[in-house]
Amino acid sequence: MRAELRAGTVTFLFTDVEGSTKLLHELGAEAYAAALAEHRRIVRGACVAGGGVEVDTQGDAFFLAFSSPGEAVGAAQAITDGLSSGPITLRIGLHTGAPLVTDEGYVGEDVHLAARVAASGHGGQILLSKATRELVGGLSIIDLGEHRLKDIEEAVSIYQLGSRPFPPLKTISNTNLPSQVSSFIGRQRERDEIVSMLSNGARLLTLTGPGGSGKTRLAIEAAAELVPEFKAGVFWVGLSALREPALVSEEIAQALGAKRNLAEHIGEREMLLLLDNFEQVVEAAPGLSQLLERCPRLKILVTSRASLRVVGEVEYPVPPLAESEAVQLFCTRSQLEPDGTIGTLCRRLDDLPLALELAAARTRALSPAQILERLSQRLDLLQGGRDADPRQQTLRATIAWSHELLDDSERELFARLAVFRGGCTLDAAEEVAAADLDTLQSLVEKSLVRRTDERFWLLETIREYAAERLTADPEVAELRRRHALYFLAFAEAADASMVGGEQAMALARVDAEHDNLRAALEWARDSRESELLLRLVAALGHYWENGGFSHDIDVWLPLALECGSSPAPARMSLLWEAWTQAFFYKRDRARSAALISEWRGLAEREGDERHVLLAMNAEASEMMEIGELEQARQTWKATADRAREVGDRFMVAVAVGNQGGIAFETGDYHASLEHWAEGAELHREQSNYGNLAGVLTNCGWASLRLSDPDRAGDYFRESLTIVGRLGAIRSFRSVIALNGLGAALIAKQEAERGVALLGAAAPLEHELGGHFFGKAEHEILDEAAVASKAALGETGFAAAWARGQAMAQDEILTFALAG
Repeated sequence: MRAELRAGTVTFLFTDVEGSTKLLHELGAEAYAAALAEHRRIVRGACVAGGGVEVDTQGDAFFLAFSSPGEAVGAAQAITDGLSSGPITLRIGLHTGAPLVTDEGYVGEDVHLAARVAASGHGGQILLSKATRELVGGLSIIDLGEHRLKDIEEAVSIYQLGSRPFPPLKTISNTNLPSQVSSFIGRQRERDEIVSMLSNGARLLTLTGPGGSGKTRLAIEAAAELVPEFKAGVFWVGLSALREPALVSEEIAQALGAKRNLAEHIGEREMLLLLDNFEQVVEAAPGLSQLLERCPRLKILVTSRASLRVVGEVEYPVPPLAESEAVQLFCTRSQLEPDGTIGTLCRRLDDLPLALELAAARTRALSPAQILERLSQRLDLLQGGRDADPRQQTLRATIAWSHELLDDSERELFARLAVFRGGCTLDAAEEVAAADLDTLQSLVEKSLVRRTDERFWLLETIREYAAERLTADPEVAELRRRHALYFLAFAEAADASMVGGEQAMALARVDAEHDNLRAALEWARDSRESELLLRLVAALGHYWENGGFSHDIDVWLPLALECGSSPAPARMSLLWEAWTQAFFYKRDRARSAALISEWRGLAEREGDERHVLLAMNAEASEMMEIGELEQARQTWKATADRAREVGDRFMVAVAVGNQGGIAFETGDYHASLEHWAEGAELHREQSNYGNLAGVLTNCGWASLRLSDPDRAGDYFRESLTIVGRLGAIRSFRSVIALNGLGAALIAKQEAERGVALLGAAAPLEHELGGHFFGKAEHEILDEAAVASKAALGETGFAAAWARGQAMAQDEILTFALAG
């Protein structure tokens, strides 16, 4: 044991110079050497003053140890203060533990943890582990939360000394990469090659290979290595459930929380996208090249069964596992010791990961020799043509023999589960596929079906094989019809819950089944099931509008409108959504008037009072739009009176609240606030949260006109709180509330925060393409812009606006509600 090293509990301090290579180029060799020498003097002086020991020095990094955590923290602060006026800044990390002391130095996990904590920081930043934090007091310390660190199994709580702001830590937390429940075996060489290619110039890298070759897992592992290198994060986007290339950008935007044009959202950010299972939407590949051209610091890693064949693509064919790795994988999964039979079995499976996983699952019932025997009997029967990919042939054989081991009821259910896209609940499996719970559980245990939370799903490669079996089912047409009818009923039930206290839950349920709903829409369109298509689109309109799914609305709404007028309730709902699009988004007055005429006429003939009242409300809105304010007032009064007569409290609230718009347009802001406040309370009593959020924003605008920005801010924040709870941040309501709150903050002399909110709202407003503000609101916003530019100057205004534009979806709400 080295005599100078202390045993027992010690606090480690690691330092590292930030940007040393860049600094060398900036200062030149001689000046940089002098700066390094001064830096070493300061570090060593602080170490001695704190009673520490210099354990090791490598290049420009120091490894120190202290008996007292307080002395270690003091030394870290002294080092940072001493270097503050010079060109060198250090990232410093501290951790307290009880390592083993050997002749070579300290050994143990505590040493690695301390080094990883330091590596996650930025120049000038001092980071503490939880163990150190708990031993020091009386200091200004910020809790930076839990972080995943490379090679550290458990999440680590990290704290910062002092309140100075720094960028996010360079840990592997800035990512949505799926957590892996099984160990990663082999592929170290391939992983390192992929990391190297992405680190050294490749911007569009495609991992190609057959289904089951391990592309996804390899890509995730490589991407995880790169998280610290991308300041804006590494994000996984699963595309296995998509069939429409046009939806790829929307899917990426959803994963990133983008509230505007995708390229604008990414902009100059240093980001890595992992797009998984791209082969099904390969027609969207040219869009990736365009995205890379517009986003100079973006890199994209793709998994696909075929190359994308676009400019700038670098292809990386994923090879089978090395033989030793294949045996290790099989033995780890099966918990068997390696032998010659297992080696032969792995070779017969071409060392493909999925094939090995499936074979290992069979060892619960069969020995490796029995598996090898059964596999041998079937391979020749399942050979493809001479030009077929032999690895794909082998994988098909692997799935086929696994399929052959199922009994008749398991085979039938396995095939029928392919009707679902994106998985299903137990209820859906039972009703659509006539699933028996025991049979379903058996398929899960045999690794053909997977279960996550409350959903059952198939790997896409296995689902494709199941789909082939499904085509042979004599009831396939009826099964697809049952699937569509089931999700029609699901959508209509969810739509009925969109108004009331269950709205947030209804939106979340539809989110989970959106892929199945799209599949039902496609089947209805392709099968010319006009009534089913009409009803589905009518049921999904509110969900699409709340979620910002403008592409779905643009695609399906015109098709549904061509499907006739039966059933009438669905047709009326469809006309309601179509009028909303024409009035608020397209500003097509002729189209809007025609839709209202058909809508009200149909509602009168059907005796549907709710839709009569909704159409009357739309008529009043049109009147107010063209300045016929008295006619609008009379129509809304008549709507409220008729709603009271039939006992429709919801429409009473709508009509009463909307009369506030008349007073607002005429400048009677006290009266407008009274109307809107009354409407808000009526909506609150009925738990009509979506409408409540809208009316609250109106109250906010009236309060601004009454020179009461504090009250206005309260209204806008409550509206945004509701919008966030409903998961509707990408909706017109959030655009209105964000703009209003921004104007309120500017009126309260909080110009920088206010402009940031205006900047956050602008891209979303552009993306939605709507017209959400009247003349009075535009005047308020124009006045806010003038006032904020006067307060901040043009440069400060532009910086605050840019800050808002750069905010992610979840950041916007947090920022807005913080004040």
